[in-house]
This record gives sequence, C-alpha cells and structure tokens, in this order.
Amino acid sequence: MADEKKEEKPTTTAAPKKEKPSNCAGCSKSIKKKRWYYRNGKYYCTKRCWKNALSKEEKPKATEDKK
Repeated sequence: MADEKKEEKPTTTAAPKKEKPSNCAGCSKSIKKKRWYYRNGKYYCTKRCWKNALSKEEKPKATEDKK
C-alpha cells in the first residue's frame, strides 16, 4: 500500500531563457551588454533610437489617414 501512495512531484517546465539581442531593431547596430532598451517587444540600443523608430512608424500611418 505504501507503493500506491507515492507522492508524485508536479513537473514544472522552466521557461526558456530569452536570448540576448544582437542588433538594434531601429538602426541595426550591435547592442552592448549594458545598453539594452526594451520597448514594444523589441530591443533598441538607446532611447533616442527607439524614439526615431517610433516616429518612422507613425509617419506612414499619418499619410494613410489623410487619404
């Protein structure tokens, strides 16, 4: 009977580690270890690069709205 009541440990799957980003999503420069800037699911090298990429995305949307 002791064999029947063995406690089973729940199997936990460890979440896979996120890989380090190699290049900036905005300018494609290599990202240094200490200079990650994560916004909207992407890694950027600096805050300025993120703002530039954000403004580039907004410009085409603005021109589509005017039509």
